[in-house]
Amino acid sequence: MDNIFPTDQILQRTDKEKLLEQKGIAIWFTGLSGSGKTTIAIALEKELHKKGLLTQVLDGDNIRAGINNNLGFSESDRIENIRRIAEVTKLFVNTGIITICCFVSPTEEIRNTAKNIIGAADFVEIFVNTPIAICEQRDVKGLYAKARKGEIKDFTGINAPFETPANPDIELKANEWTVDDCVGIILENIKVQRA
Repeated sequence: MDNIFPTDQILQRTDKEKLLEQKGIAIWFTGLSGSGKTTIAIALEKELHKKGLLTQVLDGDNIRAGINNNLGFSESDRIENIRRIAEVTKLFVNTGIITICCFVSPTEEIRNTAKNIIGAADFVEIFVNTPIAICEQRDVKGLYAKARKGEIKDFTGINAPFETPANPDIELKANEWTVDDCVGIILENIKVQRA
């Protein structure tokens, strides 16, 4: 710790948000695999981009292919996966970037860890509530089928639990509403602000 420089000498968050003319925030999507998290997040990002806002989408594919490529799906690896993602998200948010995170994040403990790292004031939890039967129908990667055959262990919803969020900021019924409806609901309920 003796070789770590103090962070009070670097530009502060307010300086960066002033430059971007926007406030950083973490929009955290949780839900089963195939629930529609990433589809909705991409549509949300496009809407925010049209408004001239800088965003970054983080999801399982781009994170597990890079920074977390050494982690599996055991309980301890899932916890570490979300811890790292939350730390990266905090860096983006502190730079004034609207950071859209799409992760199963299956337990209250894991989601609370992310919220505590990022900071409650900067964290919006969105539960994409899609029944597992619909998620399985949408499963283009065949992950549910592999999990049911025992080819994938610790797969959330099949042989690993998913705890329904107790108090999400927003709940989306992606099997009942269109993607545009979901994006509209998010935009009505979050504070995406200019600095």
